[in-house]
Amino acid sequence: MKKIFVVISLLIVNQIFSQELYKEKYRPQFHFTPQTNWCNDPNGLVYFNREYHLFYQSNPFGNQWGHMSWSHSVSKDLLHWQHLPVALKEENGIMMFSGSAVIDEKNTSGFGKDAMVAIYTGHTDTLQTQNIAFSNDAGRTFTKFNNNPVLNLHQKDFRDPNVFWYQKNNCWIMSVSHPNEHQIEFYQSGDLKNWKSLSLFGPAGDTSAVWECPDLMQVSIEGTKEKKWVLFTSQNSTMQYFVGEFDGTKFINENRSKIFKQDFGTDYYAAIAYHNTPDKNPISIGWLNNWNYANSIPTSPWKSAMSLPRKLSLKKINGEWILIQNSLQNLKSLRVSSKSFTTKIVSKQADIDFHGNVFEAEILFIPSTTGESGIKLAVGNNHFLKISYDAANQQMIIDRSQTNSSFNKIFASINTSSAKIPLHNGKLKWHIYFDKSIVEIFVNDGEAVFTTQIFPEENENNIQLFSNNGNTKFDHITFWNLKSIW
Repeated sequence: MKKIFVVISLLIVNQIFSQELYKEKYRPQFHFTPQTNWCNDPNGLVYFNREYHLFYQSNPFGNQWGHMSWSHSVSKDLLHWQHLPVALKEENGIMMFSGSAVIDEKNTSGFGKDAMVAIYTGHTDTLQTQNIAFSNDAGRTFTKFNNNPVLNLHQKDFRDPNVFWYQKNNCWIMSVSHPNEHQIEFYQSGDLKNWKSLSLFGPAGDTSAVWECPDLMQVSIEGTKEKKWVLFTSQNSTMQYFVGEFDGTKFINENRSKIFKQDFGTDYYAAIAYHNTPDKNPISIGWLNNWNYANSIPTSPWKSAMSLPRKLSLKKINGEWILIQNSLQNLKSLRVSSKSFTTKIVSKQADIDFHGNVFEAEILFIPSTTGESGIKLAVGNNHFLKISYDAANQQMIIDRSQTNSSFNKIFASINTSSAKIPLHNGKLKWHIYFDKSIVEIFVNDGEAVFTTQIFPEENENNIQLFSNNGNTKFDHITFWNLKSIW
């Protein structure tokens, strides 16, 4: 009887605890966050049995980085998520660093037809190796391969394997990072256990920090039936992509003129993609934080979030391949009310009759030809986030210097981000998602994206338009309140 009472009591406590979660001060309401504890890189993004699997780096024991394991959630729509038990745990002093997952439809590994196989880096202070684990119950439980590691170069820094099936050569291809050398090495395998080196790519592009979390995928060219190969890498607190061709052995970069970024904001990292979506078009998810202050953001009992899923495509603009990223259409199902404004001329500053900290907005405007113009969000208590456009220099700027930054000096010092953004027929289009402490801005139908974290008080929820030198014409503005996915 005493045992039954204890079990019932624990169930009641857990239910009460769960009801209180997702109501915290800075808790995002339509971005994925773990119930509790630390999380970072998304891992093992794979679609199977009508479920999108999101594995991710986590610390099951606390709200700071450490004890890296793979936590696990699933979704039917990439919008609403079900949390599952930790999938791969730190064991015997070996942490589970980042990696990928595949469905072995042909049973090449011998683990069983349609086995889900996770490929991950085993980490110690002196060695990083590539390892595998398999699941025969749709990822609910995993068994680590008894002959791990499957790839060991006896190196301290050699990590983040990303694997896909290469149909043309009937084999598996792995991309894995040599972080300090700024190189991605490609390997081939017939069984996920034995790997042969094919080639190296890099150094190239941004080599200012270590390279991590590679992902090589095919992406459709808009308006055609053709595809190009795109390679992602991550560098400390930013990301870049390369576009070109992969012949089964080596990757040839065709975008050589400059550094191309997935996101120009302060808080987007380690994005990888679902390769095997129902329509075969990749959808990426990134980690929303920044290693320079990641442990210090003022959230509890969770830390860090995942980006909105982004549908990927390519477009050639001014002779360069540009990655187009857009939010998914099913986000519209969260809209509960709206308010629209048309033909609004602003010469200095104008308050908007809309308030909130969980909303979506679309803005189409003609910026003033001089000075900066745009919008201020989370206005109140002399705080605000400024999103502006400097037409003279064709610069879009995100400035959070006037938001709360008292919790961390480094966060306070990394307060602006910018990028050159050309106008379209003299106009600029912003699609903004504001979610408690996260702001994602899709520019000109996904030609650029900015993501940043801010931590406003609940009453810092006013919105203002501004134009600090000349008139700015806002053709159309619409705001939607959004309901929670939780």
